[in-house]
Amino acid sequence: MRRLLSTAAIFAIGFTPLAVKPAAAQGYQIDCAILLCLAGGWPASVPCARARAEFIRRITPWPVEPPLQIWRCPMRAALRAPDPVARLYRLAGVNPGPAVSPAPQMEGLHLAQAVGHGADIDVSGSAFAFIRSIDVFDAYLSQGVVGEGEHCRRTARIRHGSYDSTGQFRWRIASPGELPPAFQGDEGFGATCPSIRVRAVFVDWEDHEGTYGSEQVNY
Repeated sequence: MRRLLSTAAIFAIGFTPLAVKPAAAQGYQIDCAILLCLAGGWPASVPCARARAEFIRRITPWPVEPPLQIWRCPMRAALRAPDPVARLYRLAGVNPGPAVSPAPQMEGLHLAQAVGHGADIDVSGSAFAFIRSIDVFDAYLSQGVVGEGEHCRRTARIRHGSYDSTGQFRWRIASPGELPPAFQGDEGFGATCPSIRVRAVFVDWEDHEGTYGSEQVNY
């Protein structure tokens, strides 16, 4: 098992296969599970499969939601427990079994009051960089030749959603050039004038070890 992360919730990454607690279904805290499973690279388990499915469902139109809603995972409550890592597992409704290591030292932790829809602890440190790595693009691109003069008509409407240092999600207007290389369907946009029409929501991320992942939903 890889080492535990350090800091507030600092998650046990590289899970051994997780087992669902028999009575956990009704009280399942999906955003705590998303937080843990995303950090760990979506390890193969029933709770992580559910967490990933919800992560993708939220960006599936309509409406497009923040895929991780960290304000729904009470990490401050986990910190006040004797073992915050175990507490987070309980909040997520998963049971890592006897392989969980003791809680990491917390001396570097600084609590912060939530502002808006941010986390209820300080997530600005490098241990939580995987949260800020999440990018959501809600994109519509259209391009084609029109009229007798064969003019190239282009339309681009793109929103980019990202998380700030508090864990709050914000949208802004973006340009076609900001779409990640893994985005599919924009090849040739703005170059000559191949016919293009793509409407999609795209999300990408990096886990705690920097491994890249992405998902695109066309509609």
